[in-house]
Amino acid sequence: MLLALLLTPSAAHAQSPACIAPDRVPVPRIEQPRRGEPVRKPPVAGYLLSMSWSPQRCAQVRNPKGARDRFQCSGESGRFGWVLHGLWPEAADPGYPQWCRPAKIVPQPVLKQHMCMTPSAQLLQHEWAKHGTCMSPHPAAYFRAAAILFRAVRFPDMARLTAAPQTAGSIRRAFAVANPGVKETMIAVAADRDGWLDEVRLCLGPRMRPQQCRPFQKGVADRRGVRVRPMPRD
Repeated sequence: MLLALLLTPSAAHAQSPACIAPDRVPVPRIEQPRRGEPVRKPPVAGYLLSMSWSPQRCAQVRNPKGARDRFQCSGESGRFGWVLHGLWPEAADPGYPQWCRPAKIVPQPVLKQHMCMTPSAQLLQHEWAKHGTCMSPHPAAYFRAAAILFRAVRFPDMARLTAAPQTAGSIRRAFAVANPGVKETMIAVAADRDGWLDEVRLCLGPRMRPQQCRPFQKGVADRRGVRVRPMPRD
């Protein structure tokens, strides 16, 4: 059902085709709100599907072979391109739902099932605790919805985008062209302080269909230059 709400089931996938989830996923720590981070339960008015460009993430980590980032960044599990940061419920105004119920550790089978989509056990735990608990009492149901939506997205030719200067507008345009029925105004672009592409986010309505992003969701302005880090070579 959710596939029909977004794009097409034949969409190109982003995760590494060589990715094999580890037999045993590291057990993440319990995630709780940081000091000053409130529980918020406003009505859900839509969603954001937030997708991270993995080469940028891995360029920023101190030790790609450390326990925290090894699966995603060492190259031992394949080279990752686009990965899912998370599926976030959104409110009609700034101040999205978060930390809606206490979150236990995500079960090992659920972590293993989704490690090639979101290649960090701790990030999976964080997304469940902060965002998923506002959508479902069951982590398996939350990640299943996120996976169906993520797998329906078509991704543009990233080698072409890395080969020439880009703007946030040209990246939005590339995603819109790759996804018939999705307009540029439905796509948000996030970049770091140095202008490197960090994330692309698809704005979704309350029934998880693409919709125009609200002003506070849009991210980088169309004319801003954005650099795209290439995939690492073997």
